Amino acid sequence: MGFLGYFLRRLSLVIPTLLGVTIITFTLTYVLPGNPAVVKAGPLVSPEVVKELEKEMGLDQPAWVQYWRYISGVARGDLGQSASTGRPVLEDFRQRLPATLELTLASLLIALLIGIPLGVQSAVHRDTAVDHIGRIVGVAGVAMPTFWTGLLGLYFFFFLLGVAPPPLGRLGSGLEPPTSITGLYVIDSLLTGNWKTLGSSLHQLMLPAITLGLSVMAPIARMVRSTMLEILESDYIKSAWAAGIPRRQVIYGDALKNALIPVITILGIVFGFLMAGNAVVESVFAWPGIGNYAITSLMTKDSGPIQSFVLFVAVLYVVVNFVIDMVYGLIDPRIRLD
Repeated sequence: MGFLGYFLRRLSLVIPTLLGVTIITFTLTYVLPGNPAVVKAGPLVSPEVVKELEKEMGLDQPAWVQYWRYISGVARGDLGQSASTGRPVLEDFRQRLPATLELTLASLLIALLIGIPLGVQSAVHRDTAVDHIGRIVGVAGVAMPTFWTGLLGLYFFFFLLGVAPPPLGRLGSGLEPPTSITGLYVIDSLLTGNWKTLGSSLHQLMLPAITLGLSVMAPIARMVRSTMLEILESDYIKSAWAAGIPRRQVIYGDALKNALIPVITILGIVFGFLMAGNAVVESVFAWPGIGNYAITSLMTKDSGPIQSFVLFVAVLYVVVNFVIDMVYGLIDPRIRLD
């Protein structure tokens, strides 16, 4: 099967999946306790005003009519209006998405920088103290909840040692954001040469990124370890040892290069998890991303942002997995025949 046929076959599976996602998202929000009209109008308004607002918002219509209005709005890029901010949800998302993306990319970088060397060393020193320590670190990273790790980090590094900044968001107090180019403060500060803002943004980013990075480092380390163990037992690696090729070149040049291929799948899953799972960390560190926005909306029972956040995360997972399938189809033609 050619790549075009493989692409169309996978795309035909994505479309009904996305449709199912919208149905589940709408249903979850529909059964959520609370009345969006009361949230928008306030708890002190009269029942008559609430009824009028329900009619205006279409909440008095049957569920299938409300779903059709919802799916039609999503198709037009209309995600509704936030009762908390009074602005369109899409506008709020555009404003907060760069903060979440910056935190996610920094966390993913930290997870790779720790997880890949840890997995390699655990495989090379199999069943030794190094391997056991690597397993303990990996299990601890998964077992500890991110909110607890974040609070513990704040206690030690901010309260006791004073090396971490206070959890005030993306920049320290008294600093203006850099000229917006990408929306990522670190990148924009580099591009505009704003070194003071760069230092402050990196300082603020450090602790929440480490907190998130440690939580997803373990699956990367485990995948690298298991793949490296198989590759180190393969014939071509044994031939390289016998030929006297330097140890570092065999491990990091030949074995690791092939071990990183399955990591592509893990990276896609980890990226989607970070975009969805950073809501708690954003709340702990007052990070102004879409996760913090969703948590705040959940507290106030603002259904529009909650609905949009769930939909965004679900669509992100579907799109990331679709891209991974396409990359695999390009790398290994045998996958197209499955």
